[in-house]
Amino acid sequence: MMLKEKNAIVTGANGGIGRAILKNFAQNGAGIWACARKPDPDFERYLSSLSEQYDVTVRPVYFDMDDPAEMKEAVKGIIKDKKSIDIIVNNAGIAEYGSFASMPLTEIKKIFDVNYFDALSFTQFFVRRMKQGSSVVFLSSVAGIDAESGNVAYGGSKAALAHTAKVLSRELSPLGIRVNAVAPGMVDTVMKGKASQEVWESLVSRTDLKRAAQPEEIANVISFLCSDLASYITGQIIRVDGGLN
Repeated sequence: MMLKEKNAIVTGANGGIGRAILKNFAQNGAGIWACARKPDPDFERYLSSLSEQYDVTVRPVYFDMDDPAEMKEAVKGIIKDKKSIDIIVNNAGIAEYGSFASMPLTEIKKIFDVNYFDALSFTQFFVRRMKQGSSVVFLSSVAGIDAESGNVAYGGSKAALAHTAKVLSRELSPLGIRVNAVAPGMVDTVMKGKASQEVWESLVSRTDLKRAAQPEEIANVISFLCSDLASYITGQIIRVDGGLN
């Protein structure tokens, strides 16, 4: 079990990739704070099933990433548990697409707030409490690397995360904290509904594998990066895109 005796914080835990990360982490022995926006009975049943099946602690933490007061209370609750914080996965995010000329600046700012600034704020609360051998992973996207029309807001926010992962890798390496970003391509989750069917099929056809990723395939890479098997990997942007070209 790659993550045995490690404790992880996962944001956006109730989404498709988020749930896959929870399952993969639980399978690999990690204790988890599973962060979601609001209570959900189905989500709590899922957490309970993971806890029972894999004999790990999986605890829900509810707060709105875009509400500073709620975030601070959530952070206090996590710290109050007095457990080591070994892993942070910044997975929470929103996707909206539209041409630069027609997208209101308020919408662009909202996307950056949730995808970028909230992730930075949340991480900043914990980095001084993390110990040697800890790991931070940001969920970037190929949209933040490749230029596609209609992607100025979402892609820009994900590009900022990728850059931040490189900068924080340098800043936090003296503390023994590794920082990386994962940049998925098309993933078969509800978020694919944000793109038109035509655009989605066009992007999938441009992959070498001619299919979208399953959430578990993204989670596999994240688990590896957070494990001691990746002890010499930091400051990297790992594309998981099926050979998108």
